[in-house]
Amino acid sequence: MSRTSFNELLEAGAHFGHLKRKWNPAMAPYIFAEKNGIHIIDLNKTVMKIEEAADALKQISRSGKKVLFVATKKQAKDIVADKVKAVNMPYVTERWPGGMLTNFATIRKAVRKMAQIDKMGTDGTFDNISKKEKLSISRERAKLEIQLGSVADLTRLPAALFIVDIHKEHIAVAEAHRLNIPTFAIVDTNSDPNQVDFPIPANDDASTSISHIIDLMTKAIAEGLSERKVDKETQAAEEKDSHTSKEEAEELLKTTTKVKGEFEEGEEEGAKTGGAGKRPRKKAPVKK
Repeated sequence: MSRTSFNELLEAGAHFGHLKRKWNPAMAPYIFAEKNGIHIIDLNKTVMKIEEAADALKQISRSGKKVLFVATKKQAKDIVADKVKAVNMPYVTERWPGGMLTNFATIRKAVRKMAQIDKMGTDGTFDNISKKEKLSISRERAKLEIQLGSVADLTRLPAALFIVDIHKEHIAVAEAHRLNIPTFAIVDTNSDPNQVDFPIPANDDASTSISHIIDLMTKAIAEGLSERKVDKETQAAEEKDSHTSKEEAEELLKTTTKVKGEFEEGEEEGAKTGGAGKRPRKKAPVKK
């Protein structure tokens, strides 16, 4: 069964593209028509692309890897933060920090610095510094929280990027290409769908369109996470059964060996007793 339908996307306003004069010719296969100088996106192709992207994201989350969501435009940041937080995935909704992927080691240093500042507040270090220094450190902590708060738990490079508006987030796309990280994106008629691995042709300016597509993607990720949990439980149960069966087999082998030893010992004792207790038989008298 399809995750969404033509009518649902139509109601969300996903079919509205940009003005004709702003279009990118590479989007021609996904444009249905032009009306009043505005391109209309073919939603039948959007449904297909949503299915492809959702299936791929489901497999990534099922394997235990992270997907980084990038949406810094005003109408998308709150939607992405609310929906992505529910599936425990990292996201960037403020300015994309240059080198976020290509210079990941430096980003990790900034995250560690944020953790050190938090530690200073708990171990009493703040009590021994001046009020001015305390204020300066607090401001630095707040700035780092805005920029890197959602990626603080990202200990390694993400397995994929999901981007809202690749035209605006071109730096993130370039960094992902450089590191061969798969990219998923909502692509409007003013963008080049060939720049991403899994383009979803849709309106990337309307909040209803963005919300609907992000909701579908996070549901697919949630499915992958739940299946991963089931797989782990099944594997644990199988390992437990295997361990129990192994113990039973070892116990049976010990019992069999013990019984066999007792039987052989009994046979040896019987042979010794039978040989020692025999007496020579007397010959019967011969009648004349």
